[in-house]
Amino acid sequence: MPYVPARCRYAPEAREVILPTNRPATPRASPSTIPASRGLTSLVTAAVVICALYFGRAVLIPFTLSVLLSFLVAPFVTLLRRLKFGQLPSTIVAVLAAVMAILAIGALMAAQVGQLADALPQYQAAIERKIETVQQNTIAHADAFLAKASDMLQRASPGHETAAARTGSQPAATARAPMPVEVHEPLPSSIELAQRFVSPIVSPLETTLIVLVVTIAILLQRENVRDRLIHLFGSRDLHRATTAIDEAASRLSRYFAGQLCINVGAGIVVTIGLAIIGMPGALLFGVLTALLRFVPYIGTWIAALTAVVLAAAVSPGWTMVVWTIVLFGVIDVVAGQVAEPLLYGHNTGLSPLAVIVAAIFWTWVWGPLGLVLSTPLTLCLVILGRYVEGLAFLDVLFSDRPALSPAQTFYQRMLAGDPNEALVQAEAILKELSLKAYYDEVAREGLRLARNDVLRGVVSIEQLARMHDAFFDVVEGLENIADVEDGASKPASSGTADLVRKIPEEGDVPSMRFHASTHRDVPLVLCISGRGDFDDVAAAIALQLLGKRGLDAGLAAYEDFSRGRVSQADMTRISIICVVSLDATECPNYLRNLLRRVHERAPDTTLVLDPGTDADTRDEPRSPSRTLRASSFTALADVCATAARDGAPPPRTRVIPYRDQQMPGGRDSSAAGNRVLSRRRELGEDSVEHEKVGPA
Repeated sequence: MPYVPARCRYAPEAREVILPTNRPATPRASPSTIPASRGLTSLVTAAVVICALYFGRAVLIPFTLSVLLSFLVAPFVTLLRRLKFGQLPSTIVAVLAAVMAILAIGALMAAQVGQLADALPQYQAAIERKIETVQQNTIAHADAFLAKASDMLQRASPGHETAAARTGSQPAATARAPMPVEVHEPLPSSIELAQRFVSPIVSPLETTLIVLVVTIAILLQRENVRDRLIHLFGSRDLHRATTAIDEAASRLSRYFAGQLCINVGAGIVVTIGLAIIGMPGALLFGVLTALLRFVPYIGTWIAALTAVVLAAAVSPGWTMVVWTIVLFGVIDVVAGQVAEPLLYGHNTGLSPLAVIVAAIFWTWVWGPLGLVLSTPLTLCLVILGRYVEGLAFLDVLFSDRPALSPAQTFYQRMLAGDPNEALVQAEAILKELSLKAYYDEVAREGLRLARNDVLRGVVSIEQLARMHDAFFDVVEGLENIADVEDGASKPASSGTADLVRKIPEEGDVPSMRFHASTHRDVPLVLCISGRGDFDDVAAAIALQLLGKRGLDAGLAAYEDFSRGRVSQADMTRISIICVVSLDATECPNYLRNLLRRVHERAPDTTLVLDPGTDADTRDEPRSPSRTLRASSFTALADVCATAARDGAPPPRTRVIPYRDQQMPGGRDSSAAGNRVLSRRRELGEDSVEHEKVGPA
């Protein structure tokens, strides 16, 4: 059974603890009902918000368009204000310029559509021939197949012949001439005719007017709106609110400006390409492509579909159709995979799945305009979730940032018993980090997470065994990875993980396995693992890194240096001893005892302590004076290499007492320390200098 400190010991059988008290029992709400009520509240809130978005779209869509249009026009307004224009003239000029640009684009498209409609009679013969060819190759074959299938089914029906005979034997009924019926509607009045023609135009004009008015108001009151949003986010945290607004504004401005440049470029290329191919109305499809590319994923191909249909209609062959498809495919790949990453980053901060889900949701809520607005709206929600605690789930679900840290992903794969995915992750990380940096920043933190779960008692024995195997598989899989920061050649070895998988039996003599080395004068380094559940894994990592530094490294378990077996350890060629333990701060007493026994067994060696904690921890176990401390695998390898290069000078022989330390259960350790010293005096170990043991 793995060791668990007294203060961290987990007892599954202890369901509750009853303490004597005179306070009357008061009923309390069950903790399990609190998350359920919160979840129900969240669902109700989400349903209310979705209903408000759906039923309020007549007002929300113009307002959203105004906000986004203000982001597009704001840089132009700022430029005019720098040129000494006033606030109102700058806003009016910028909005009028935007309106004129939109009207010019609309007029250009209308003119192109008119020219194309006038030219269609020239291609009437080609269009009829293509339609006939398509019908013969598709619809005609389908009709013939369905007719044959229907005839076969009728013949296979058991009542087919009887019904046919019965129908033939009956005399034909006298046919009655149908009675003609005519419906006369009254002629519509002039008011009804005007309403019928004006109604489809009123709604777009109304929306356009609302958008223009709200846009002008936002541009005129930009600073005021910004201050009110900061107050709404929380005036107590001005830094967070200001950062959120600035990030939203910068991302949206960069997104719209970059998208506008790319779309205009794509439209120009489409116009030139279709003109070279010989497509009529090339300018129309170029403008259509530039506008539809604001629709994510499918905008380009909507424009391509219309162009392909026209190419198939006006071309006598199929060459123009093929070249049109190739042109749009190349433009979509170049614009989406090359131009957009170079111009405004690889993406907008949204994951690809988030963009697709957002497009589906906003299209369902707001229709085609929702599809166009889906990306900027989702981007604003992600930024809001990044800085508002209650909406943090939006950032987790939709942003492109990893949901788990590399260490958490590493531990999760170990917990699932999947070392292969952990090795794939390691290969990706090792492209930027050295091997020892990977062990420090990823593997070591993952081992800490695993150790903490074991101490909490949430890891079963089967999971513990599976994690051990997975950890060792990862270490073994990284055996052939060279540490790019170390110039030393890696000594030959049979595999680091194989050295530590074997657990010594109870009666075995301690055996310490070493890397093979051709230099017999190189100091030997012995790594002693603690008695924690994953200390042997940490020792295997240290063993591998020391071997890559050109040192003869061996490994011993904690049991090899227990009280009854430490005298059997062969320490003749060992110059440096590394004690590797991840749970040093949780179990300081056993680690101090181990250091004392090791120091007494080999007083002329250099001790290197790797407690698995930060170097500035206050709960660091006391150890013999001048013992070298390494707070990471990198520091451990550097300290051992330095000590080996300097000849491994022995530390001073002095044992630090158990001063100001508490036992894991909370008892004072002075009595235990005095018993240890008394026992050592009985054994004649008075040659070592001691300090007074007990509380200071």
